[in-house]
Amino acid sequence: MADSFKIDFQAHGALGTGDLIVFVGEDLKPTPAVAKQIGPKAVQLIAKAAAAENFKGKAKSAMVITAPSAVAVDRLVVVGVGGEKDRANVDWAQLGGLISGKVNGKAAVAMLDLPGIEVSADAAADVALGAQLRRYSFDHYKTKKDDAKANTGGKLSFSVADPAAAKKAYKAREGVAAGITIARDLVNEPPNVLGPREFAARAEALTKLGVEVEILDDKAMQKLGMRALLGVGQGSVRGSRVAIMRWNGGKASDKPIAFVGKGVVFDSGGISIKPAQGMEDMKGDMAGAACVVGLMHALASRKAKANVVGAIGLVENMPDGNAQRPGDIVTTLSGQTIEIINTDAEGRLVLADVLWYVQDRFKPKFMIDLATLTGAILVALAQEYAGLFSNNDELAQRITKAGLETGERVWRMPLGPEFDKLIESKFADMKNSGGRHGGSSTAAALLQRFVNDVPWAHLDIAGTAMGSPQNEINKGWSSGWGVRLLDRLVRDHYEG
Repeated sequence: MADSFKIDFQAHGALGTGDLIVFVGEDLKPTPAVAKQIGPKAVQLIAKAAAAENFKGKAKSAMVITAPSAVAVDRLVVVGVGGEKDRANVDWAQLGGLISGKVNGKAAVAMLDLPGIEVSADAAADVALGAQLRRYSFDHYKTKKDDAKANTGGKLSFSVADPAAAKKAYKAREGVAAGITIARDLVNEPPNVLGPREFAARAEALTKLGVEVEILDDKAMQKLGMRALLGVGQGSVRGSRVAIMRWNGGKASDKPIAFVGKGVVFDSGGISIKPAQGMEDMKGDMAGAACVVGLMHALASRKAKANVVGAIGLVENMPDGNAQRPGDIVTTLSGQTIEIINTDAEGRLVLADVLWYVQDRFKPKFMIDLATLTGAILVALAQEYAGLFSNNDELAQRITKAGLETGERVWRMPLGPEFDKLIESKFADMKNSGGRHGGSSTAAALLQRFVNDVPWAHLDIAGTAMGSPQNEINKGWSSGWGVRLLDRLVRDHYEG
């Protein structure tokens, strides 16, 4: 994200220089106030250009008029808001991304006066957030930059009814934008650069915002008894880590809320090695941990009025002579034993120890874990939804609502004794793989054995967090999925 890019809010009035963005419905007419400001000739120009370009004013569509003689700006960008049904379901962040993509870093003013839609201060702030997120690119390792794609700075001003209220609302979004950028960067980093130790150091950087950070190394985890997590990392020359981040923004007497992330910095599959094709993408198997770090940054940046624990298990799963084998039995921190059936079902081993540690030490109000856990969730939900598993209906409903409000959608999947039966082992308390059928649910069933009745939700983000779907606010490989969702969850339900 370019530091020179600026977001600003101004009162309705001056058009400014550079590009001008106006909004029209399917009748191709801006609001009367905008029409008066840009003048009748500009309104006629919009209608004439729309006829020539077959522009219908549909939602998420745009038309660019270069050097419009009817209004003194470089370009007139006309954005459609669609009909009545579209106007009732505006995704403000996506709208901001659309605007940002059209102006591409040039000086511009967007007149947030939309036909048939009231634009609140929160909505204006979300538009600005989307505009900022659209500008992200990860080209740190390219020696030759693409000038056409370069973020060259500039200023995007939003003309709104109440600039002071919009600025206040956007201030909280700036921390969220930075948190999403952190998560995206972590997922995009190459695995030779970002090992468990380096990832832990990125988490430690949150101390600058007042987050307390504690790092557990191999020796500390061995002493505690985190043998499931350590078993995953024992085939790598790089030591494993657990990073515990604490933001204390609530009352001292308040129980914390907790977020746990799977951080497999590279997953070869271990002895049960993955196919070569596409293995390079397994640098993203730490997207759950990346989300937790980005979320902690967002919450600390806006000084969230809540006590929050973020915990991430960081390992590398490699197949050397010391690697964990199928048939091994490991004793977890909880004392429960797990038979290893498949060393590529490693994320649940990492989470088992970290979940138990968090519930035992911090006694949280609830726990949510995020993990790129199973390919099976892509079979079920493609890349449109994350899989949601939970032992608590209220928590599940709140997550679902936050997902709809942020566009980071979840779909609740089943848990039950049938899935527990599938992970029964002949030799241990459980086995780490229940086979092909119900793979996402059996993985979640294993995790549930380590939450000890604490309200808990598991988000399987294998389809949404890496190789993420392209949209108006994400044009990269990683979307930073989950930061907006969980920040909204905390803001709406767990502060104050």
